[in-house]
Order: sequence, then C-alpha cells, then structure tokens
Amino acid sequence: MIRLATPETTQDFEAIDRLRGRLNASLRGKPEVIEMVLLCLLANGHLLLEDKPGLGKTTLAKALADGLGGRFARCQCTPDLLPGDITGFSIFNQKTQEFEFREGPVFSDILLADEINRATPRTQSALLEAMAERQVTVDTRRYKLSHQFLVIATQNPVDQHGTYPLPEAQLDRFCMKLSVGYPEPDDEVRMLQDAIGVVDSQRTATASALSPEQLRRIQQSVACTSVAESVLRYLVQLAQETRRHPSISLGLSPRGLLIWQRVAQARAWLAGRTFVTPDDVQDVAGPVLSVRIGLDPQESAAVIQEIIDRVPVPEVGA
Repeated sequence: MIRLATPETTQDFEAIDRLRGRLNASLRGKPEVIEMVLLCLLANGHLLLEDKPGLGKTTLAKALADGLGGRFARCQCTPDLLPGDITGFSIFNQKTQEFEFREGPVFSDILLADEINRATPRTQSALLEAMAERQVTVDTRRYKLSHQFLVIATQNPVDQHGTYPLPEAQLDRFCMKLSVGYPEPDDEVRMLQDAIGVVDSQRTATASALSPEQLRRIQQSVACTSVAESVLRYLVQLAQETRRHPSISLGLSPRGLLIWQRVAQARAWLAGRTFVTPDDVQDVAGPVLSVRIGLDPQESAAVIQEIIDRVPVPEVGA
C-alpha cells in the first residue's frame, strides 16, 4: 500500500528532496549518511555525529541548519564552558531593581553543539532536560523551548586529547549516532576542484529548503504511520535481546525503544508507505542502537547483526 499523493504530500516530498540535494552537495559521496540524517530529522530526534576531526561533521550540521531555516545557534564546547552559557542565566538590572533572564543558545530551533565531549560533564548535563523535554529550568523557573528544537552535536573519539565521554543518560537522549568516514578518492578530487578559486568558504544566504511549519507537519505524518502489532512485538523482542546479550552492559531502554519505532516510521514515510515493515526496523537498527550499547563501531555492528539474526522476522501484510 503506497501513500496517496496529494498536493500537500507532493510539496513535502519535494521539500525533502531539496534538503537532500543540499546535504549531498555539502558532504560529497555520503548518500547513506544523508539518508540517516533525514530519518533522524523526520523522527524529531537529536543527532550525534562522531568521527575524527576534519571529516565534515560540522559542515554537515551547518548545512542541515541552513536548509531548515528557523533560529540557529552554535555553541563551541570547551572545558571552561558553563551550564549557564547554554541554558541562559538571570542578571540583576540595577535600573529596574529586578532580575532579568538572558536566554542561552538552547532557545533556538537548531542548536549546533560542536565538539560536545570537550565540555565538562557538568556542562554536558545542562542539555539533558532540554533534549528530553524541550524545556529548561533556571532558578526554579521553567522555560519552554521550540517544538522543533533539534540538537546536532559533534564529537571526536573519546581517545582524543581533552575529551570527556558522554554519560549513558545523555547518549540515550540522542536519536542516533552517525560516523561520516573518509570520502572516496573521486569525491576528494571533486572536493579539491570545487575549492580552486574559492577564497571565502562561507556560504551565501539562501532560502531554506524546509520551513519549520512544514517540518512540523511532516513529523506529525511520520508519527501517524501505522505499526502492526506483529512489528511492535518484533521491536520488543529485539530490545529484550539487547538486555540479555553478554557483550552489552546496558540494554535498550523503553525510551530508546520508542525512538527506534519512530525512526522506523520515518523510514516508511520516506519510502511512501503508510505502514512499517520489519525491513524498516532492521535498516535503522545500526545508528539507533550504536549510540546506546556502549561498544566500539566494529564490535557494535557485529553485535547488532547478531541480535537481528536471533529474532524471527514476522510477516506483515499491507
């Protein structure tokens, strides 16, 4: 069963195609990474990009922010960064004799937290409430964030100098973790060709490919994508396998399971279907689970495949 085409859905798919084109132009030769970024976006989740320096993590994050429009803020994480530098703080106004709240970078639609694991654990924890509940509490007062609040965080491998591993509680609030990897030689050649004659690498301002209102509508459509009971039980069985696997110290949480379902719904929507299949669940398992099970990339891929192989695949009809 394929989704019926309407003027609204046609516009939505065209907008996603424009955004996909922009991202592929910014990060050459990584279409599989771009597709996962789009799924994370449609699932209304937060994205963690982990890889060595210089591979295009920040470039990809900035291109996504540029394509989405809305309010954009960037936070360069360093060891001396304080929690108030992210959430905001109250300052005393001597003229009014009252405290005034100064908003931090979390009061945006897209927050780029560059090299997040260079910030101290205390500062990293300032993002926990914002990522999970899209609100922050400062001086006992709660402040609501944007419905589309999206954290795009980059981090270097934890064996790099001056890094602090993210705690499990914060990793579980990310939708998925992606690694960019080195480009193919032909893609690097084209990258070098594009750089010839370019003095200023800053992008010129262009209209966004996807408005915040349109993104919100698509995310609502994704959330309404049907999931059969057999697929729900399939997801639960896979989650249970992660909890008893000997190589995994901390299995998938219920929050992680909900995120896995939403990303599978996003994949089905992007494929033009109104229902989720076991293939959708399997195809997004890698990036969703790798951020949670605490294993190195090679071991993580092998363990995830082993878990998938253990659970019988249900038959799902349209």
